[in-house]
Amino acid sequence: MISIVDSSTIAAGARAASMRAVAARIIPVELDFPEPGPVVRGTLADLGALRMSSIHSNVTKVERTPRLARDDLAPSLMLGLQISGSSLVVQEGREAVVRPGDLVVYSSTSQYTLVDSEGYRQHQFRMPLEKLALPWDVVRQVTATRLSPGHPVADLAAVYFRHLAGRPRAFADAGADAVSQPSMELIRAVISTHLDVTSTAGRESLRATLQMRILEYVRAHLGDPTLNAAQIAAEQHISVRHLYNVLAAGGISLGEWIRSRRLEACRDELGRGLSQHVTIASVAQRWGFRDASSFGRLFRAEYGLSPREWRETAHAGEVAIAPGNPA
Repeated sequence: MISIVDSSTIAAGARAASMRAVAARIIPVELDFPEPGPVVRGTLADLGALRMSSIHSNVTKVERTPRLARDDLAPSLMLGLQISGSSLVVQEGREAVVRPGDLVVYSSTSQYTLVDSEGYRQHQFRMPLEKLALPWDVVRQVTATRLSPGHPVADLAAVYFRHLAGRPRAFADAGADAVSQPSMELIRAVISTHLDVTSTAGRESLRATLQMRILEYVRAHLGDPTLNAAQIAAEQHISVRHLYNVLAAGGISLGEWIRSRRLEACRDELGRGLSQHVTIASVAQRWGFRDASSFGRLFRAEYGLSPREWRETAHAGEVAIAPGNPA
């Protein structure tokens, strides 16, 4: 289920109560709004056991009070991904300042406070603690701690969750449960490897998220025309043979997956109303296609139109092509 939140569609006198009700759907908290009242825009989505919220607002303080921390909500963990600006996260006697791209976790089971004088700007992912399958004393060690500065698994997770928050409908359409489990495994991997990469939990998490980490690495390097299996395997510290075996277990052909995602990226860019001075060849090259003619043939085979035909008809509003599988 996906909901769009927009305070401007609500009568001014009812906005504060309405937005507090919306916040309670994510997790019951107290909110501080500046005068003249709340301005909130964003998306809420349930992806299996994972509840996602992507919110921009003028809320300056979010507090899970001691009273609320004793409510009937199933013990949950929140993963926050800072979108812009900076915010302060306080829990368990620790404070963390998180900036764009930083990850931070906080728990529903004890008081926490989020403060941002410029307004709340986070993607948040809530999951039941029982699904995390990590001891509570382990989780407590990382609450209100920045998890992303230069840490490879956390950096990859930040890219993945930003991508997830940016296209919730596409992921929900692909199967919410199929998205939920690997997402929670990745959260588990971030936490366990942040604490001790040699731990049993860390090793299990790295194994469980290997396919996801491979694909996210590839997605981040689609524009590199020299991208190849040896490079990808080396980045994941595995053999090329193991790389292919991991992908094959998920029914994925590396070459076909790369080609399909590059074509999707080109299609999306060509359909966004680019200036006619931006050539089709330059778009193709930006996404890793070296030869314009072979790109044109691949594009037509995939979508039934040449890149030029797609750009012209997309801009005229005459055609819509369904997004590809975002796996």
